Amino acid sequence: MPSYQFDCHTCGSFDRTFSMAEVPAATACPVCASACRRRFGGAPLIHPGSAAARLIDATQRTASEPGVVGAPAGRGPGRITRNPLHRKLPRP
Repeated sequence: MPSYQFDCHTCGSFDRTFSMAEVPAATACPVCASACRRRFGGAPLIHPGSAAARLIDATQRTASEPGVVGAPAGRGPGRITRNPLHRKLPRP
């Protein structure tokens, strides 16, 4: 689950973890219990080492370092038919 940043006017900012479907616009400060608004301005924080962080890293890595291919992909043998009328059809 992602972490979201909230700003408290007296205590500063803090992080809370919510599911993306249930994140509130405001929550109580863990220190002074005053109402704190969610800080907007970016995507939710994703913890390092999580599955989402590994997926983002792998995606960024393949943009600059594509996988090495030994040979181009072949078309394969295609469909083999025994019908003699099919010999007259054009081949791709």
